[in-house]
Amino acid sequence: MKIRIFGPGCMKCRETEKIVRNVLAETGIEADVEKVEDVNSMVAAGVLATPAVEIDGQVKIAGRVPRPEDIKKLLGA
Repeated sequence: MKIRIFGPGCMKCRETEKIVRNVLAETGIEADVEKVEDVNSMVAAGVLATPAVEIDGQVKIAGRVPRPEDIKKLLGA
């Protein structure tokens, strides 16, 4: 599983990354997590609002900090 977290490095983007990593550790799910801060990469992925979370090539959350329950649901945990 590949998870990309998009954001310019703001507090909400860092919080989103922290939540995703904590959920992965808590559930034992293995995933490759990448933090993307490059604006061109965000546009290429279709991300117009940050923070955003992409799972296996599909943007699942954009424009808000997800709750841990949101990430668990998306991961099937």
